[in-house]
Amino acid sequence: MPFKARAWAAALIAAIGTGAPVTAQETTWQVSLWGAPRAFTEHVEFLARSVRLRTGGDFIIEIDYGGLSSNRENLDGIRAGAFEMAQFCAGYHPEKNRAITALELPFLGIRTLEEELAASRALYAHPAVEAEMAEWNARLLMPSPLPQYNLVGGGVPPEGLDWLDGRSIRATGGIGRALALFGAEPVSLTADETRAAMEDGTLDAVAFAQHAHFSFDTISLARWWTTNLDPGSVNCPVVVNEDALAALSEEHRAVLLDSADRAMDHYLANYGDLILKWNEVLEVFGIEQVALPEAELERLASGAADVRAQWVADRTAEGLPAQELLTTIEDALRDHRTGGF
Repeated sequence: MPFKARAWAAALIAAIGTGAPVTAQETTWQVSLWGAPRAFTEHVEFLARSVRLRTGGDFIIEIDYGGLSSNRENLDGIRAGAFEMAQFCAGYHPEKNRAITALELPFLGIRTLEEELAASRALYAHPAVEAEMAEWNARLLMPSPLPQYNLVGGGVPPEGLDWLDGRSIRATGGIGRALALFGAEPVSLTADETRAAMEDGTLDAVAFAQHAHFSFDTISLARWWTTNLDPGSVNCPVVVNEDALAALSEEHRAVLLDSADRAMDHYLANYGDLILKWNEVLEVFGIEQVALPEAELERLASGAADVRAQWVADRTAEGLPAQELLTTIEDALRDHRTGGF
């Protein structure tokens, strides 16, 4: 039940009023995720273990994979108080979280998971982002840093960007818009909708991070993988309900926030191990590794600049400080690289 801490407070008051004996009861939070436990959710799994251990079981985080809400409605559930914590991907519903879609723009220059983390944390702290999340009664707790996406497909592999023309590709956000400049038809499917579409021939290729090809079994349908397209990634933060956070005791709140920092360290180490093993996985599955020529990558980067410029114009027209949001990301990357973080 949501907000069990509040329910317990009400029971305590009632018990005091009637003179009934009172026994201790833990605070329990529910978390709405989707799919199955994987590298993408390892920080939430770690957080739950840490909070339970450090509070002696007085604060429990129960993780649910798909039973509480669909992944496109997790923000709605947070606002409604249906659960206390959730993960969502900005590209699934950009109209709900316009500001953080800045992190889904193509060719931002992010090279590592650590850089993705630094950029995400900086942007999440921007007042425009905080204000937009407040509309959903949500506070951003943890990013979910992902490596640069690449394509897998089951047919003839691409030799250049002309291959994209007329191809149906699962790609969300800025990645999809950049590929569309070269004739691709981006399809905004959620991760758990993608394999079936690839299997029945609806999709010619899929843009995913490495972990998702395992988790949603697109790897078993793949015949090739682009090694250097690197157009960008999606941004999928973990949020908490503001009322639930305010209802925590100071001790539990401190444990939650500190455990979130530790969870990110664990997440980066765990995902880094997966990336190191990726080439071995491709060999085991017999997947051809396709490197696009440098001239083609330059064409894609040029198109991506147009996508970013259009995003700035569109978001500015909506009243967001769009260029300032992009500058926040650029400054965070520079500071991280020079040791400012």
